[in-house]
Amino acid sequence: MIFIVVKWTIRPDRADEWLTLVDDFTRATRAEEGNLFFEWSRSVDEDNVFTLVEAFRDADAGAAHVQTDHFRTAIGWMGDLVTKKPDIVNVEVPQDGWGEMGEVSPPQG
Repeated sequence: MIFIVVKWTIRPDRADEWLTLVDDFTRATRAEEGNLFFEWSRSVDEDNVFTLVEAFRDADAGAAHVQTDHFRTAIGWMGDLVTKKPDIVNVEVPQDGWGEMGEVSPPQG
């Protein structure tokens, strides 16, 4: 699996609308055959910082993603709303999605 985390610093005057603005892009990406998950979170410390956690089945699925019309369209306008280049972590992980954390479990019974 290709696991990607991107930290987006959005212009403060546009931060409250960010999740609405990326909604079409998010839905289209989630519908891609090779997408495993695509999830946005807003920072609890900085109102204009968002983190995107995404994964694709393999390198081919990741490469296909960046060739889609919805990716190209989004990349075309996103730069106008950021205050700096997004930070990214992109790694290949030898699993097929989320695993369970071993150290924490809900109460039994």
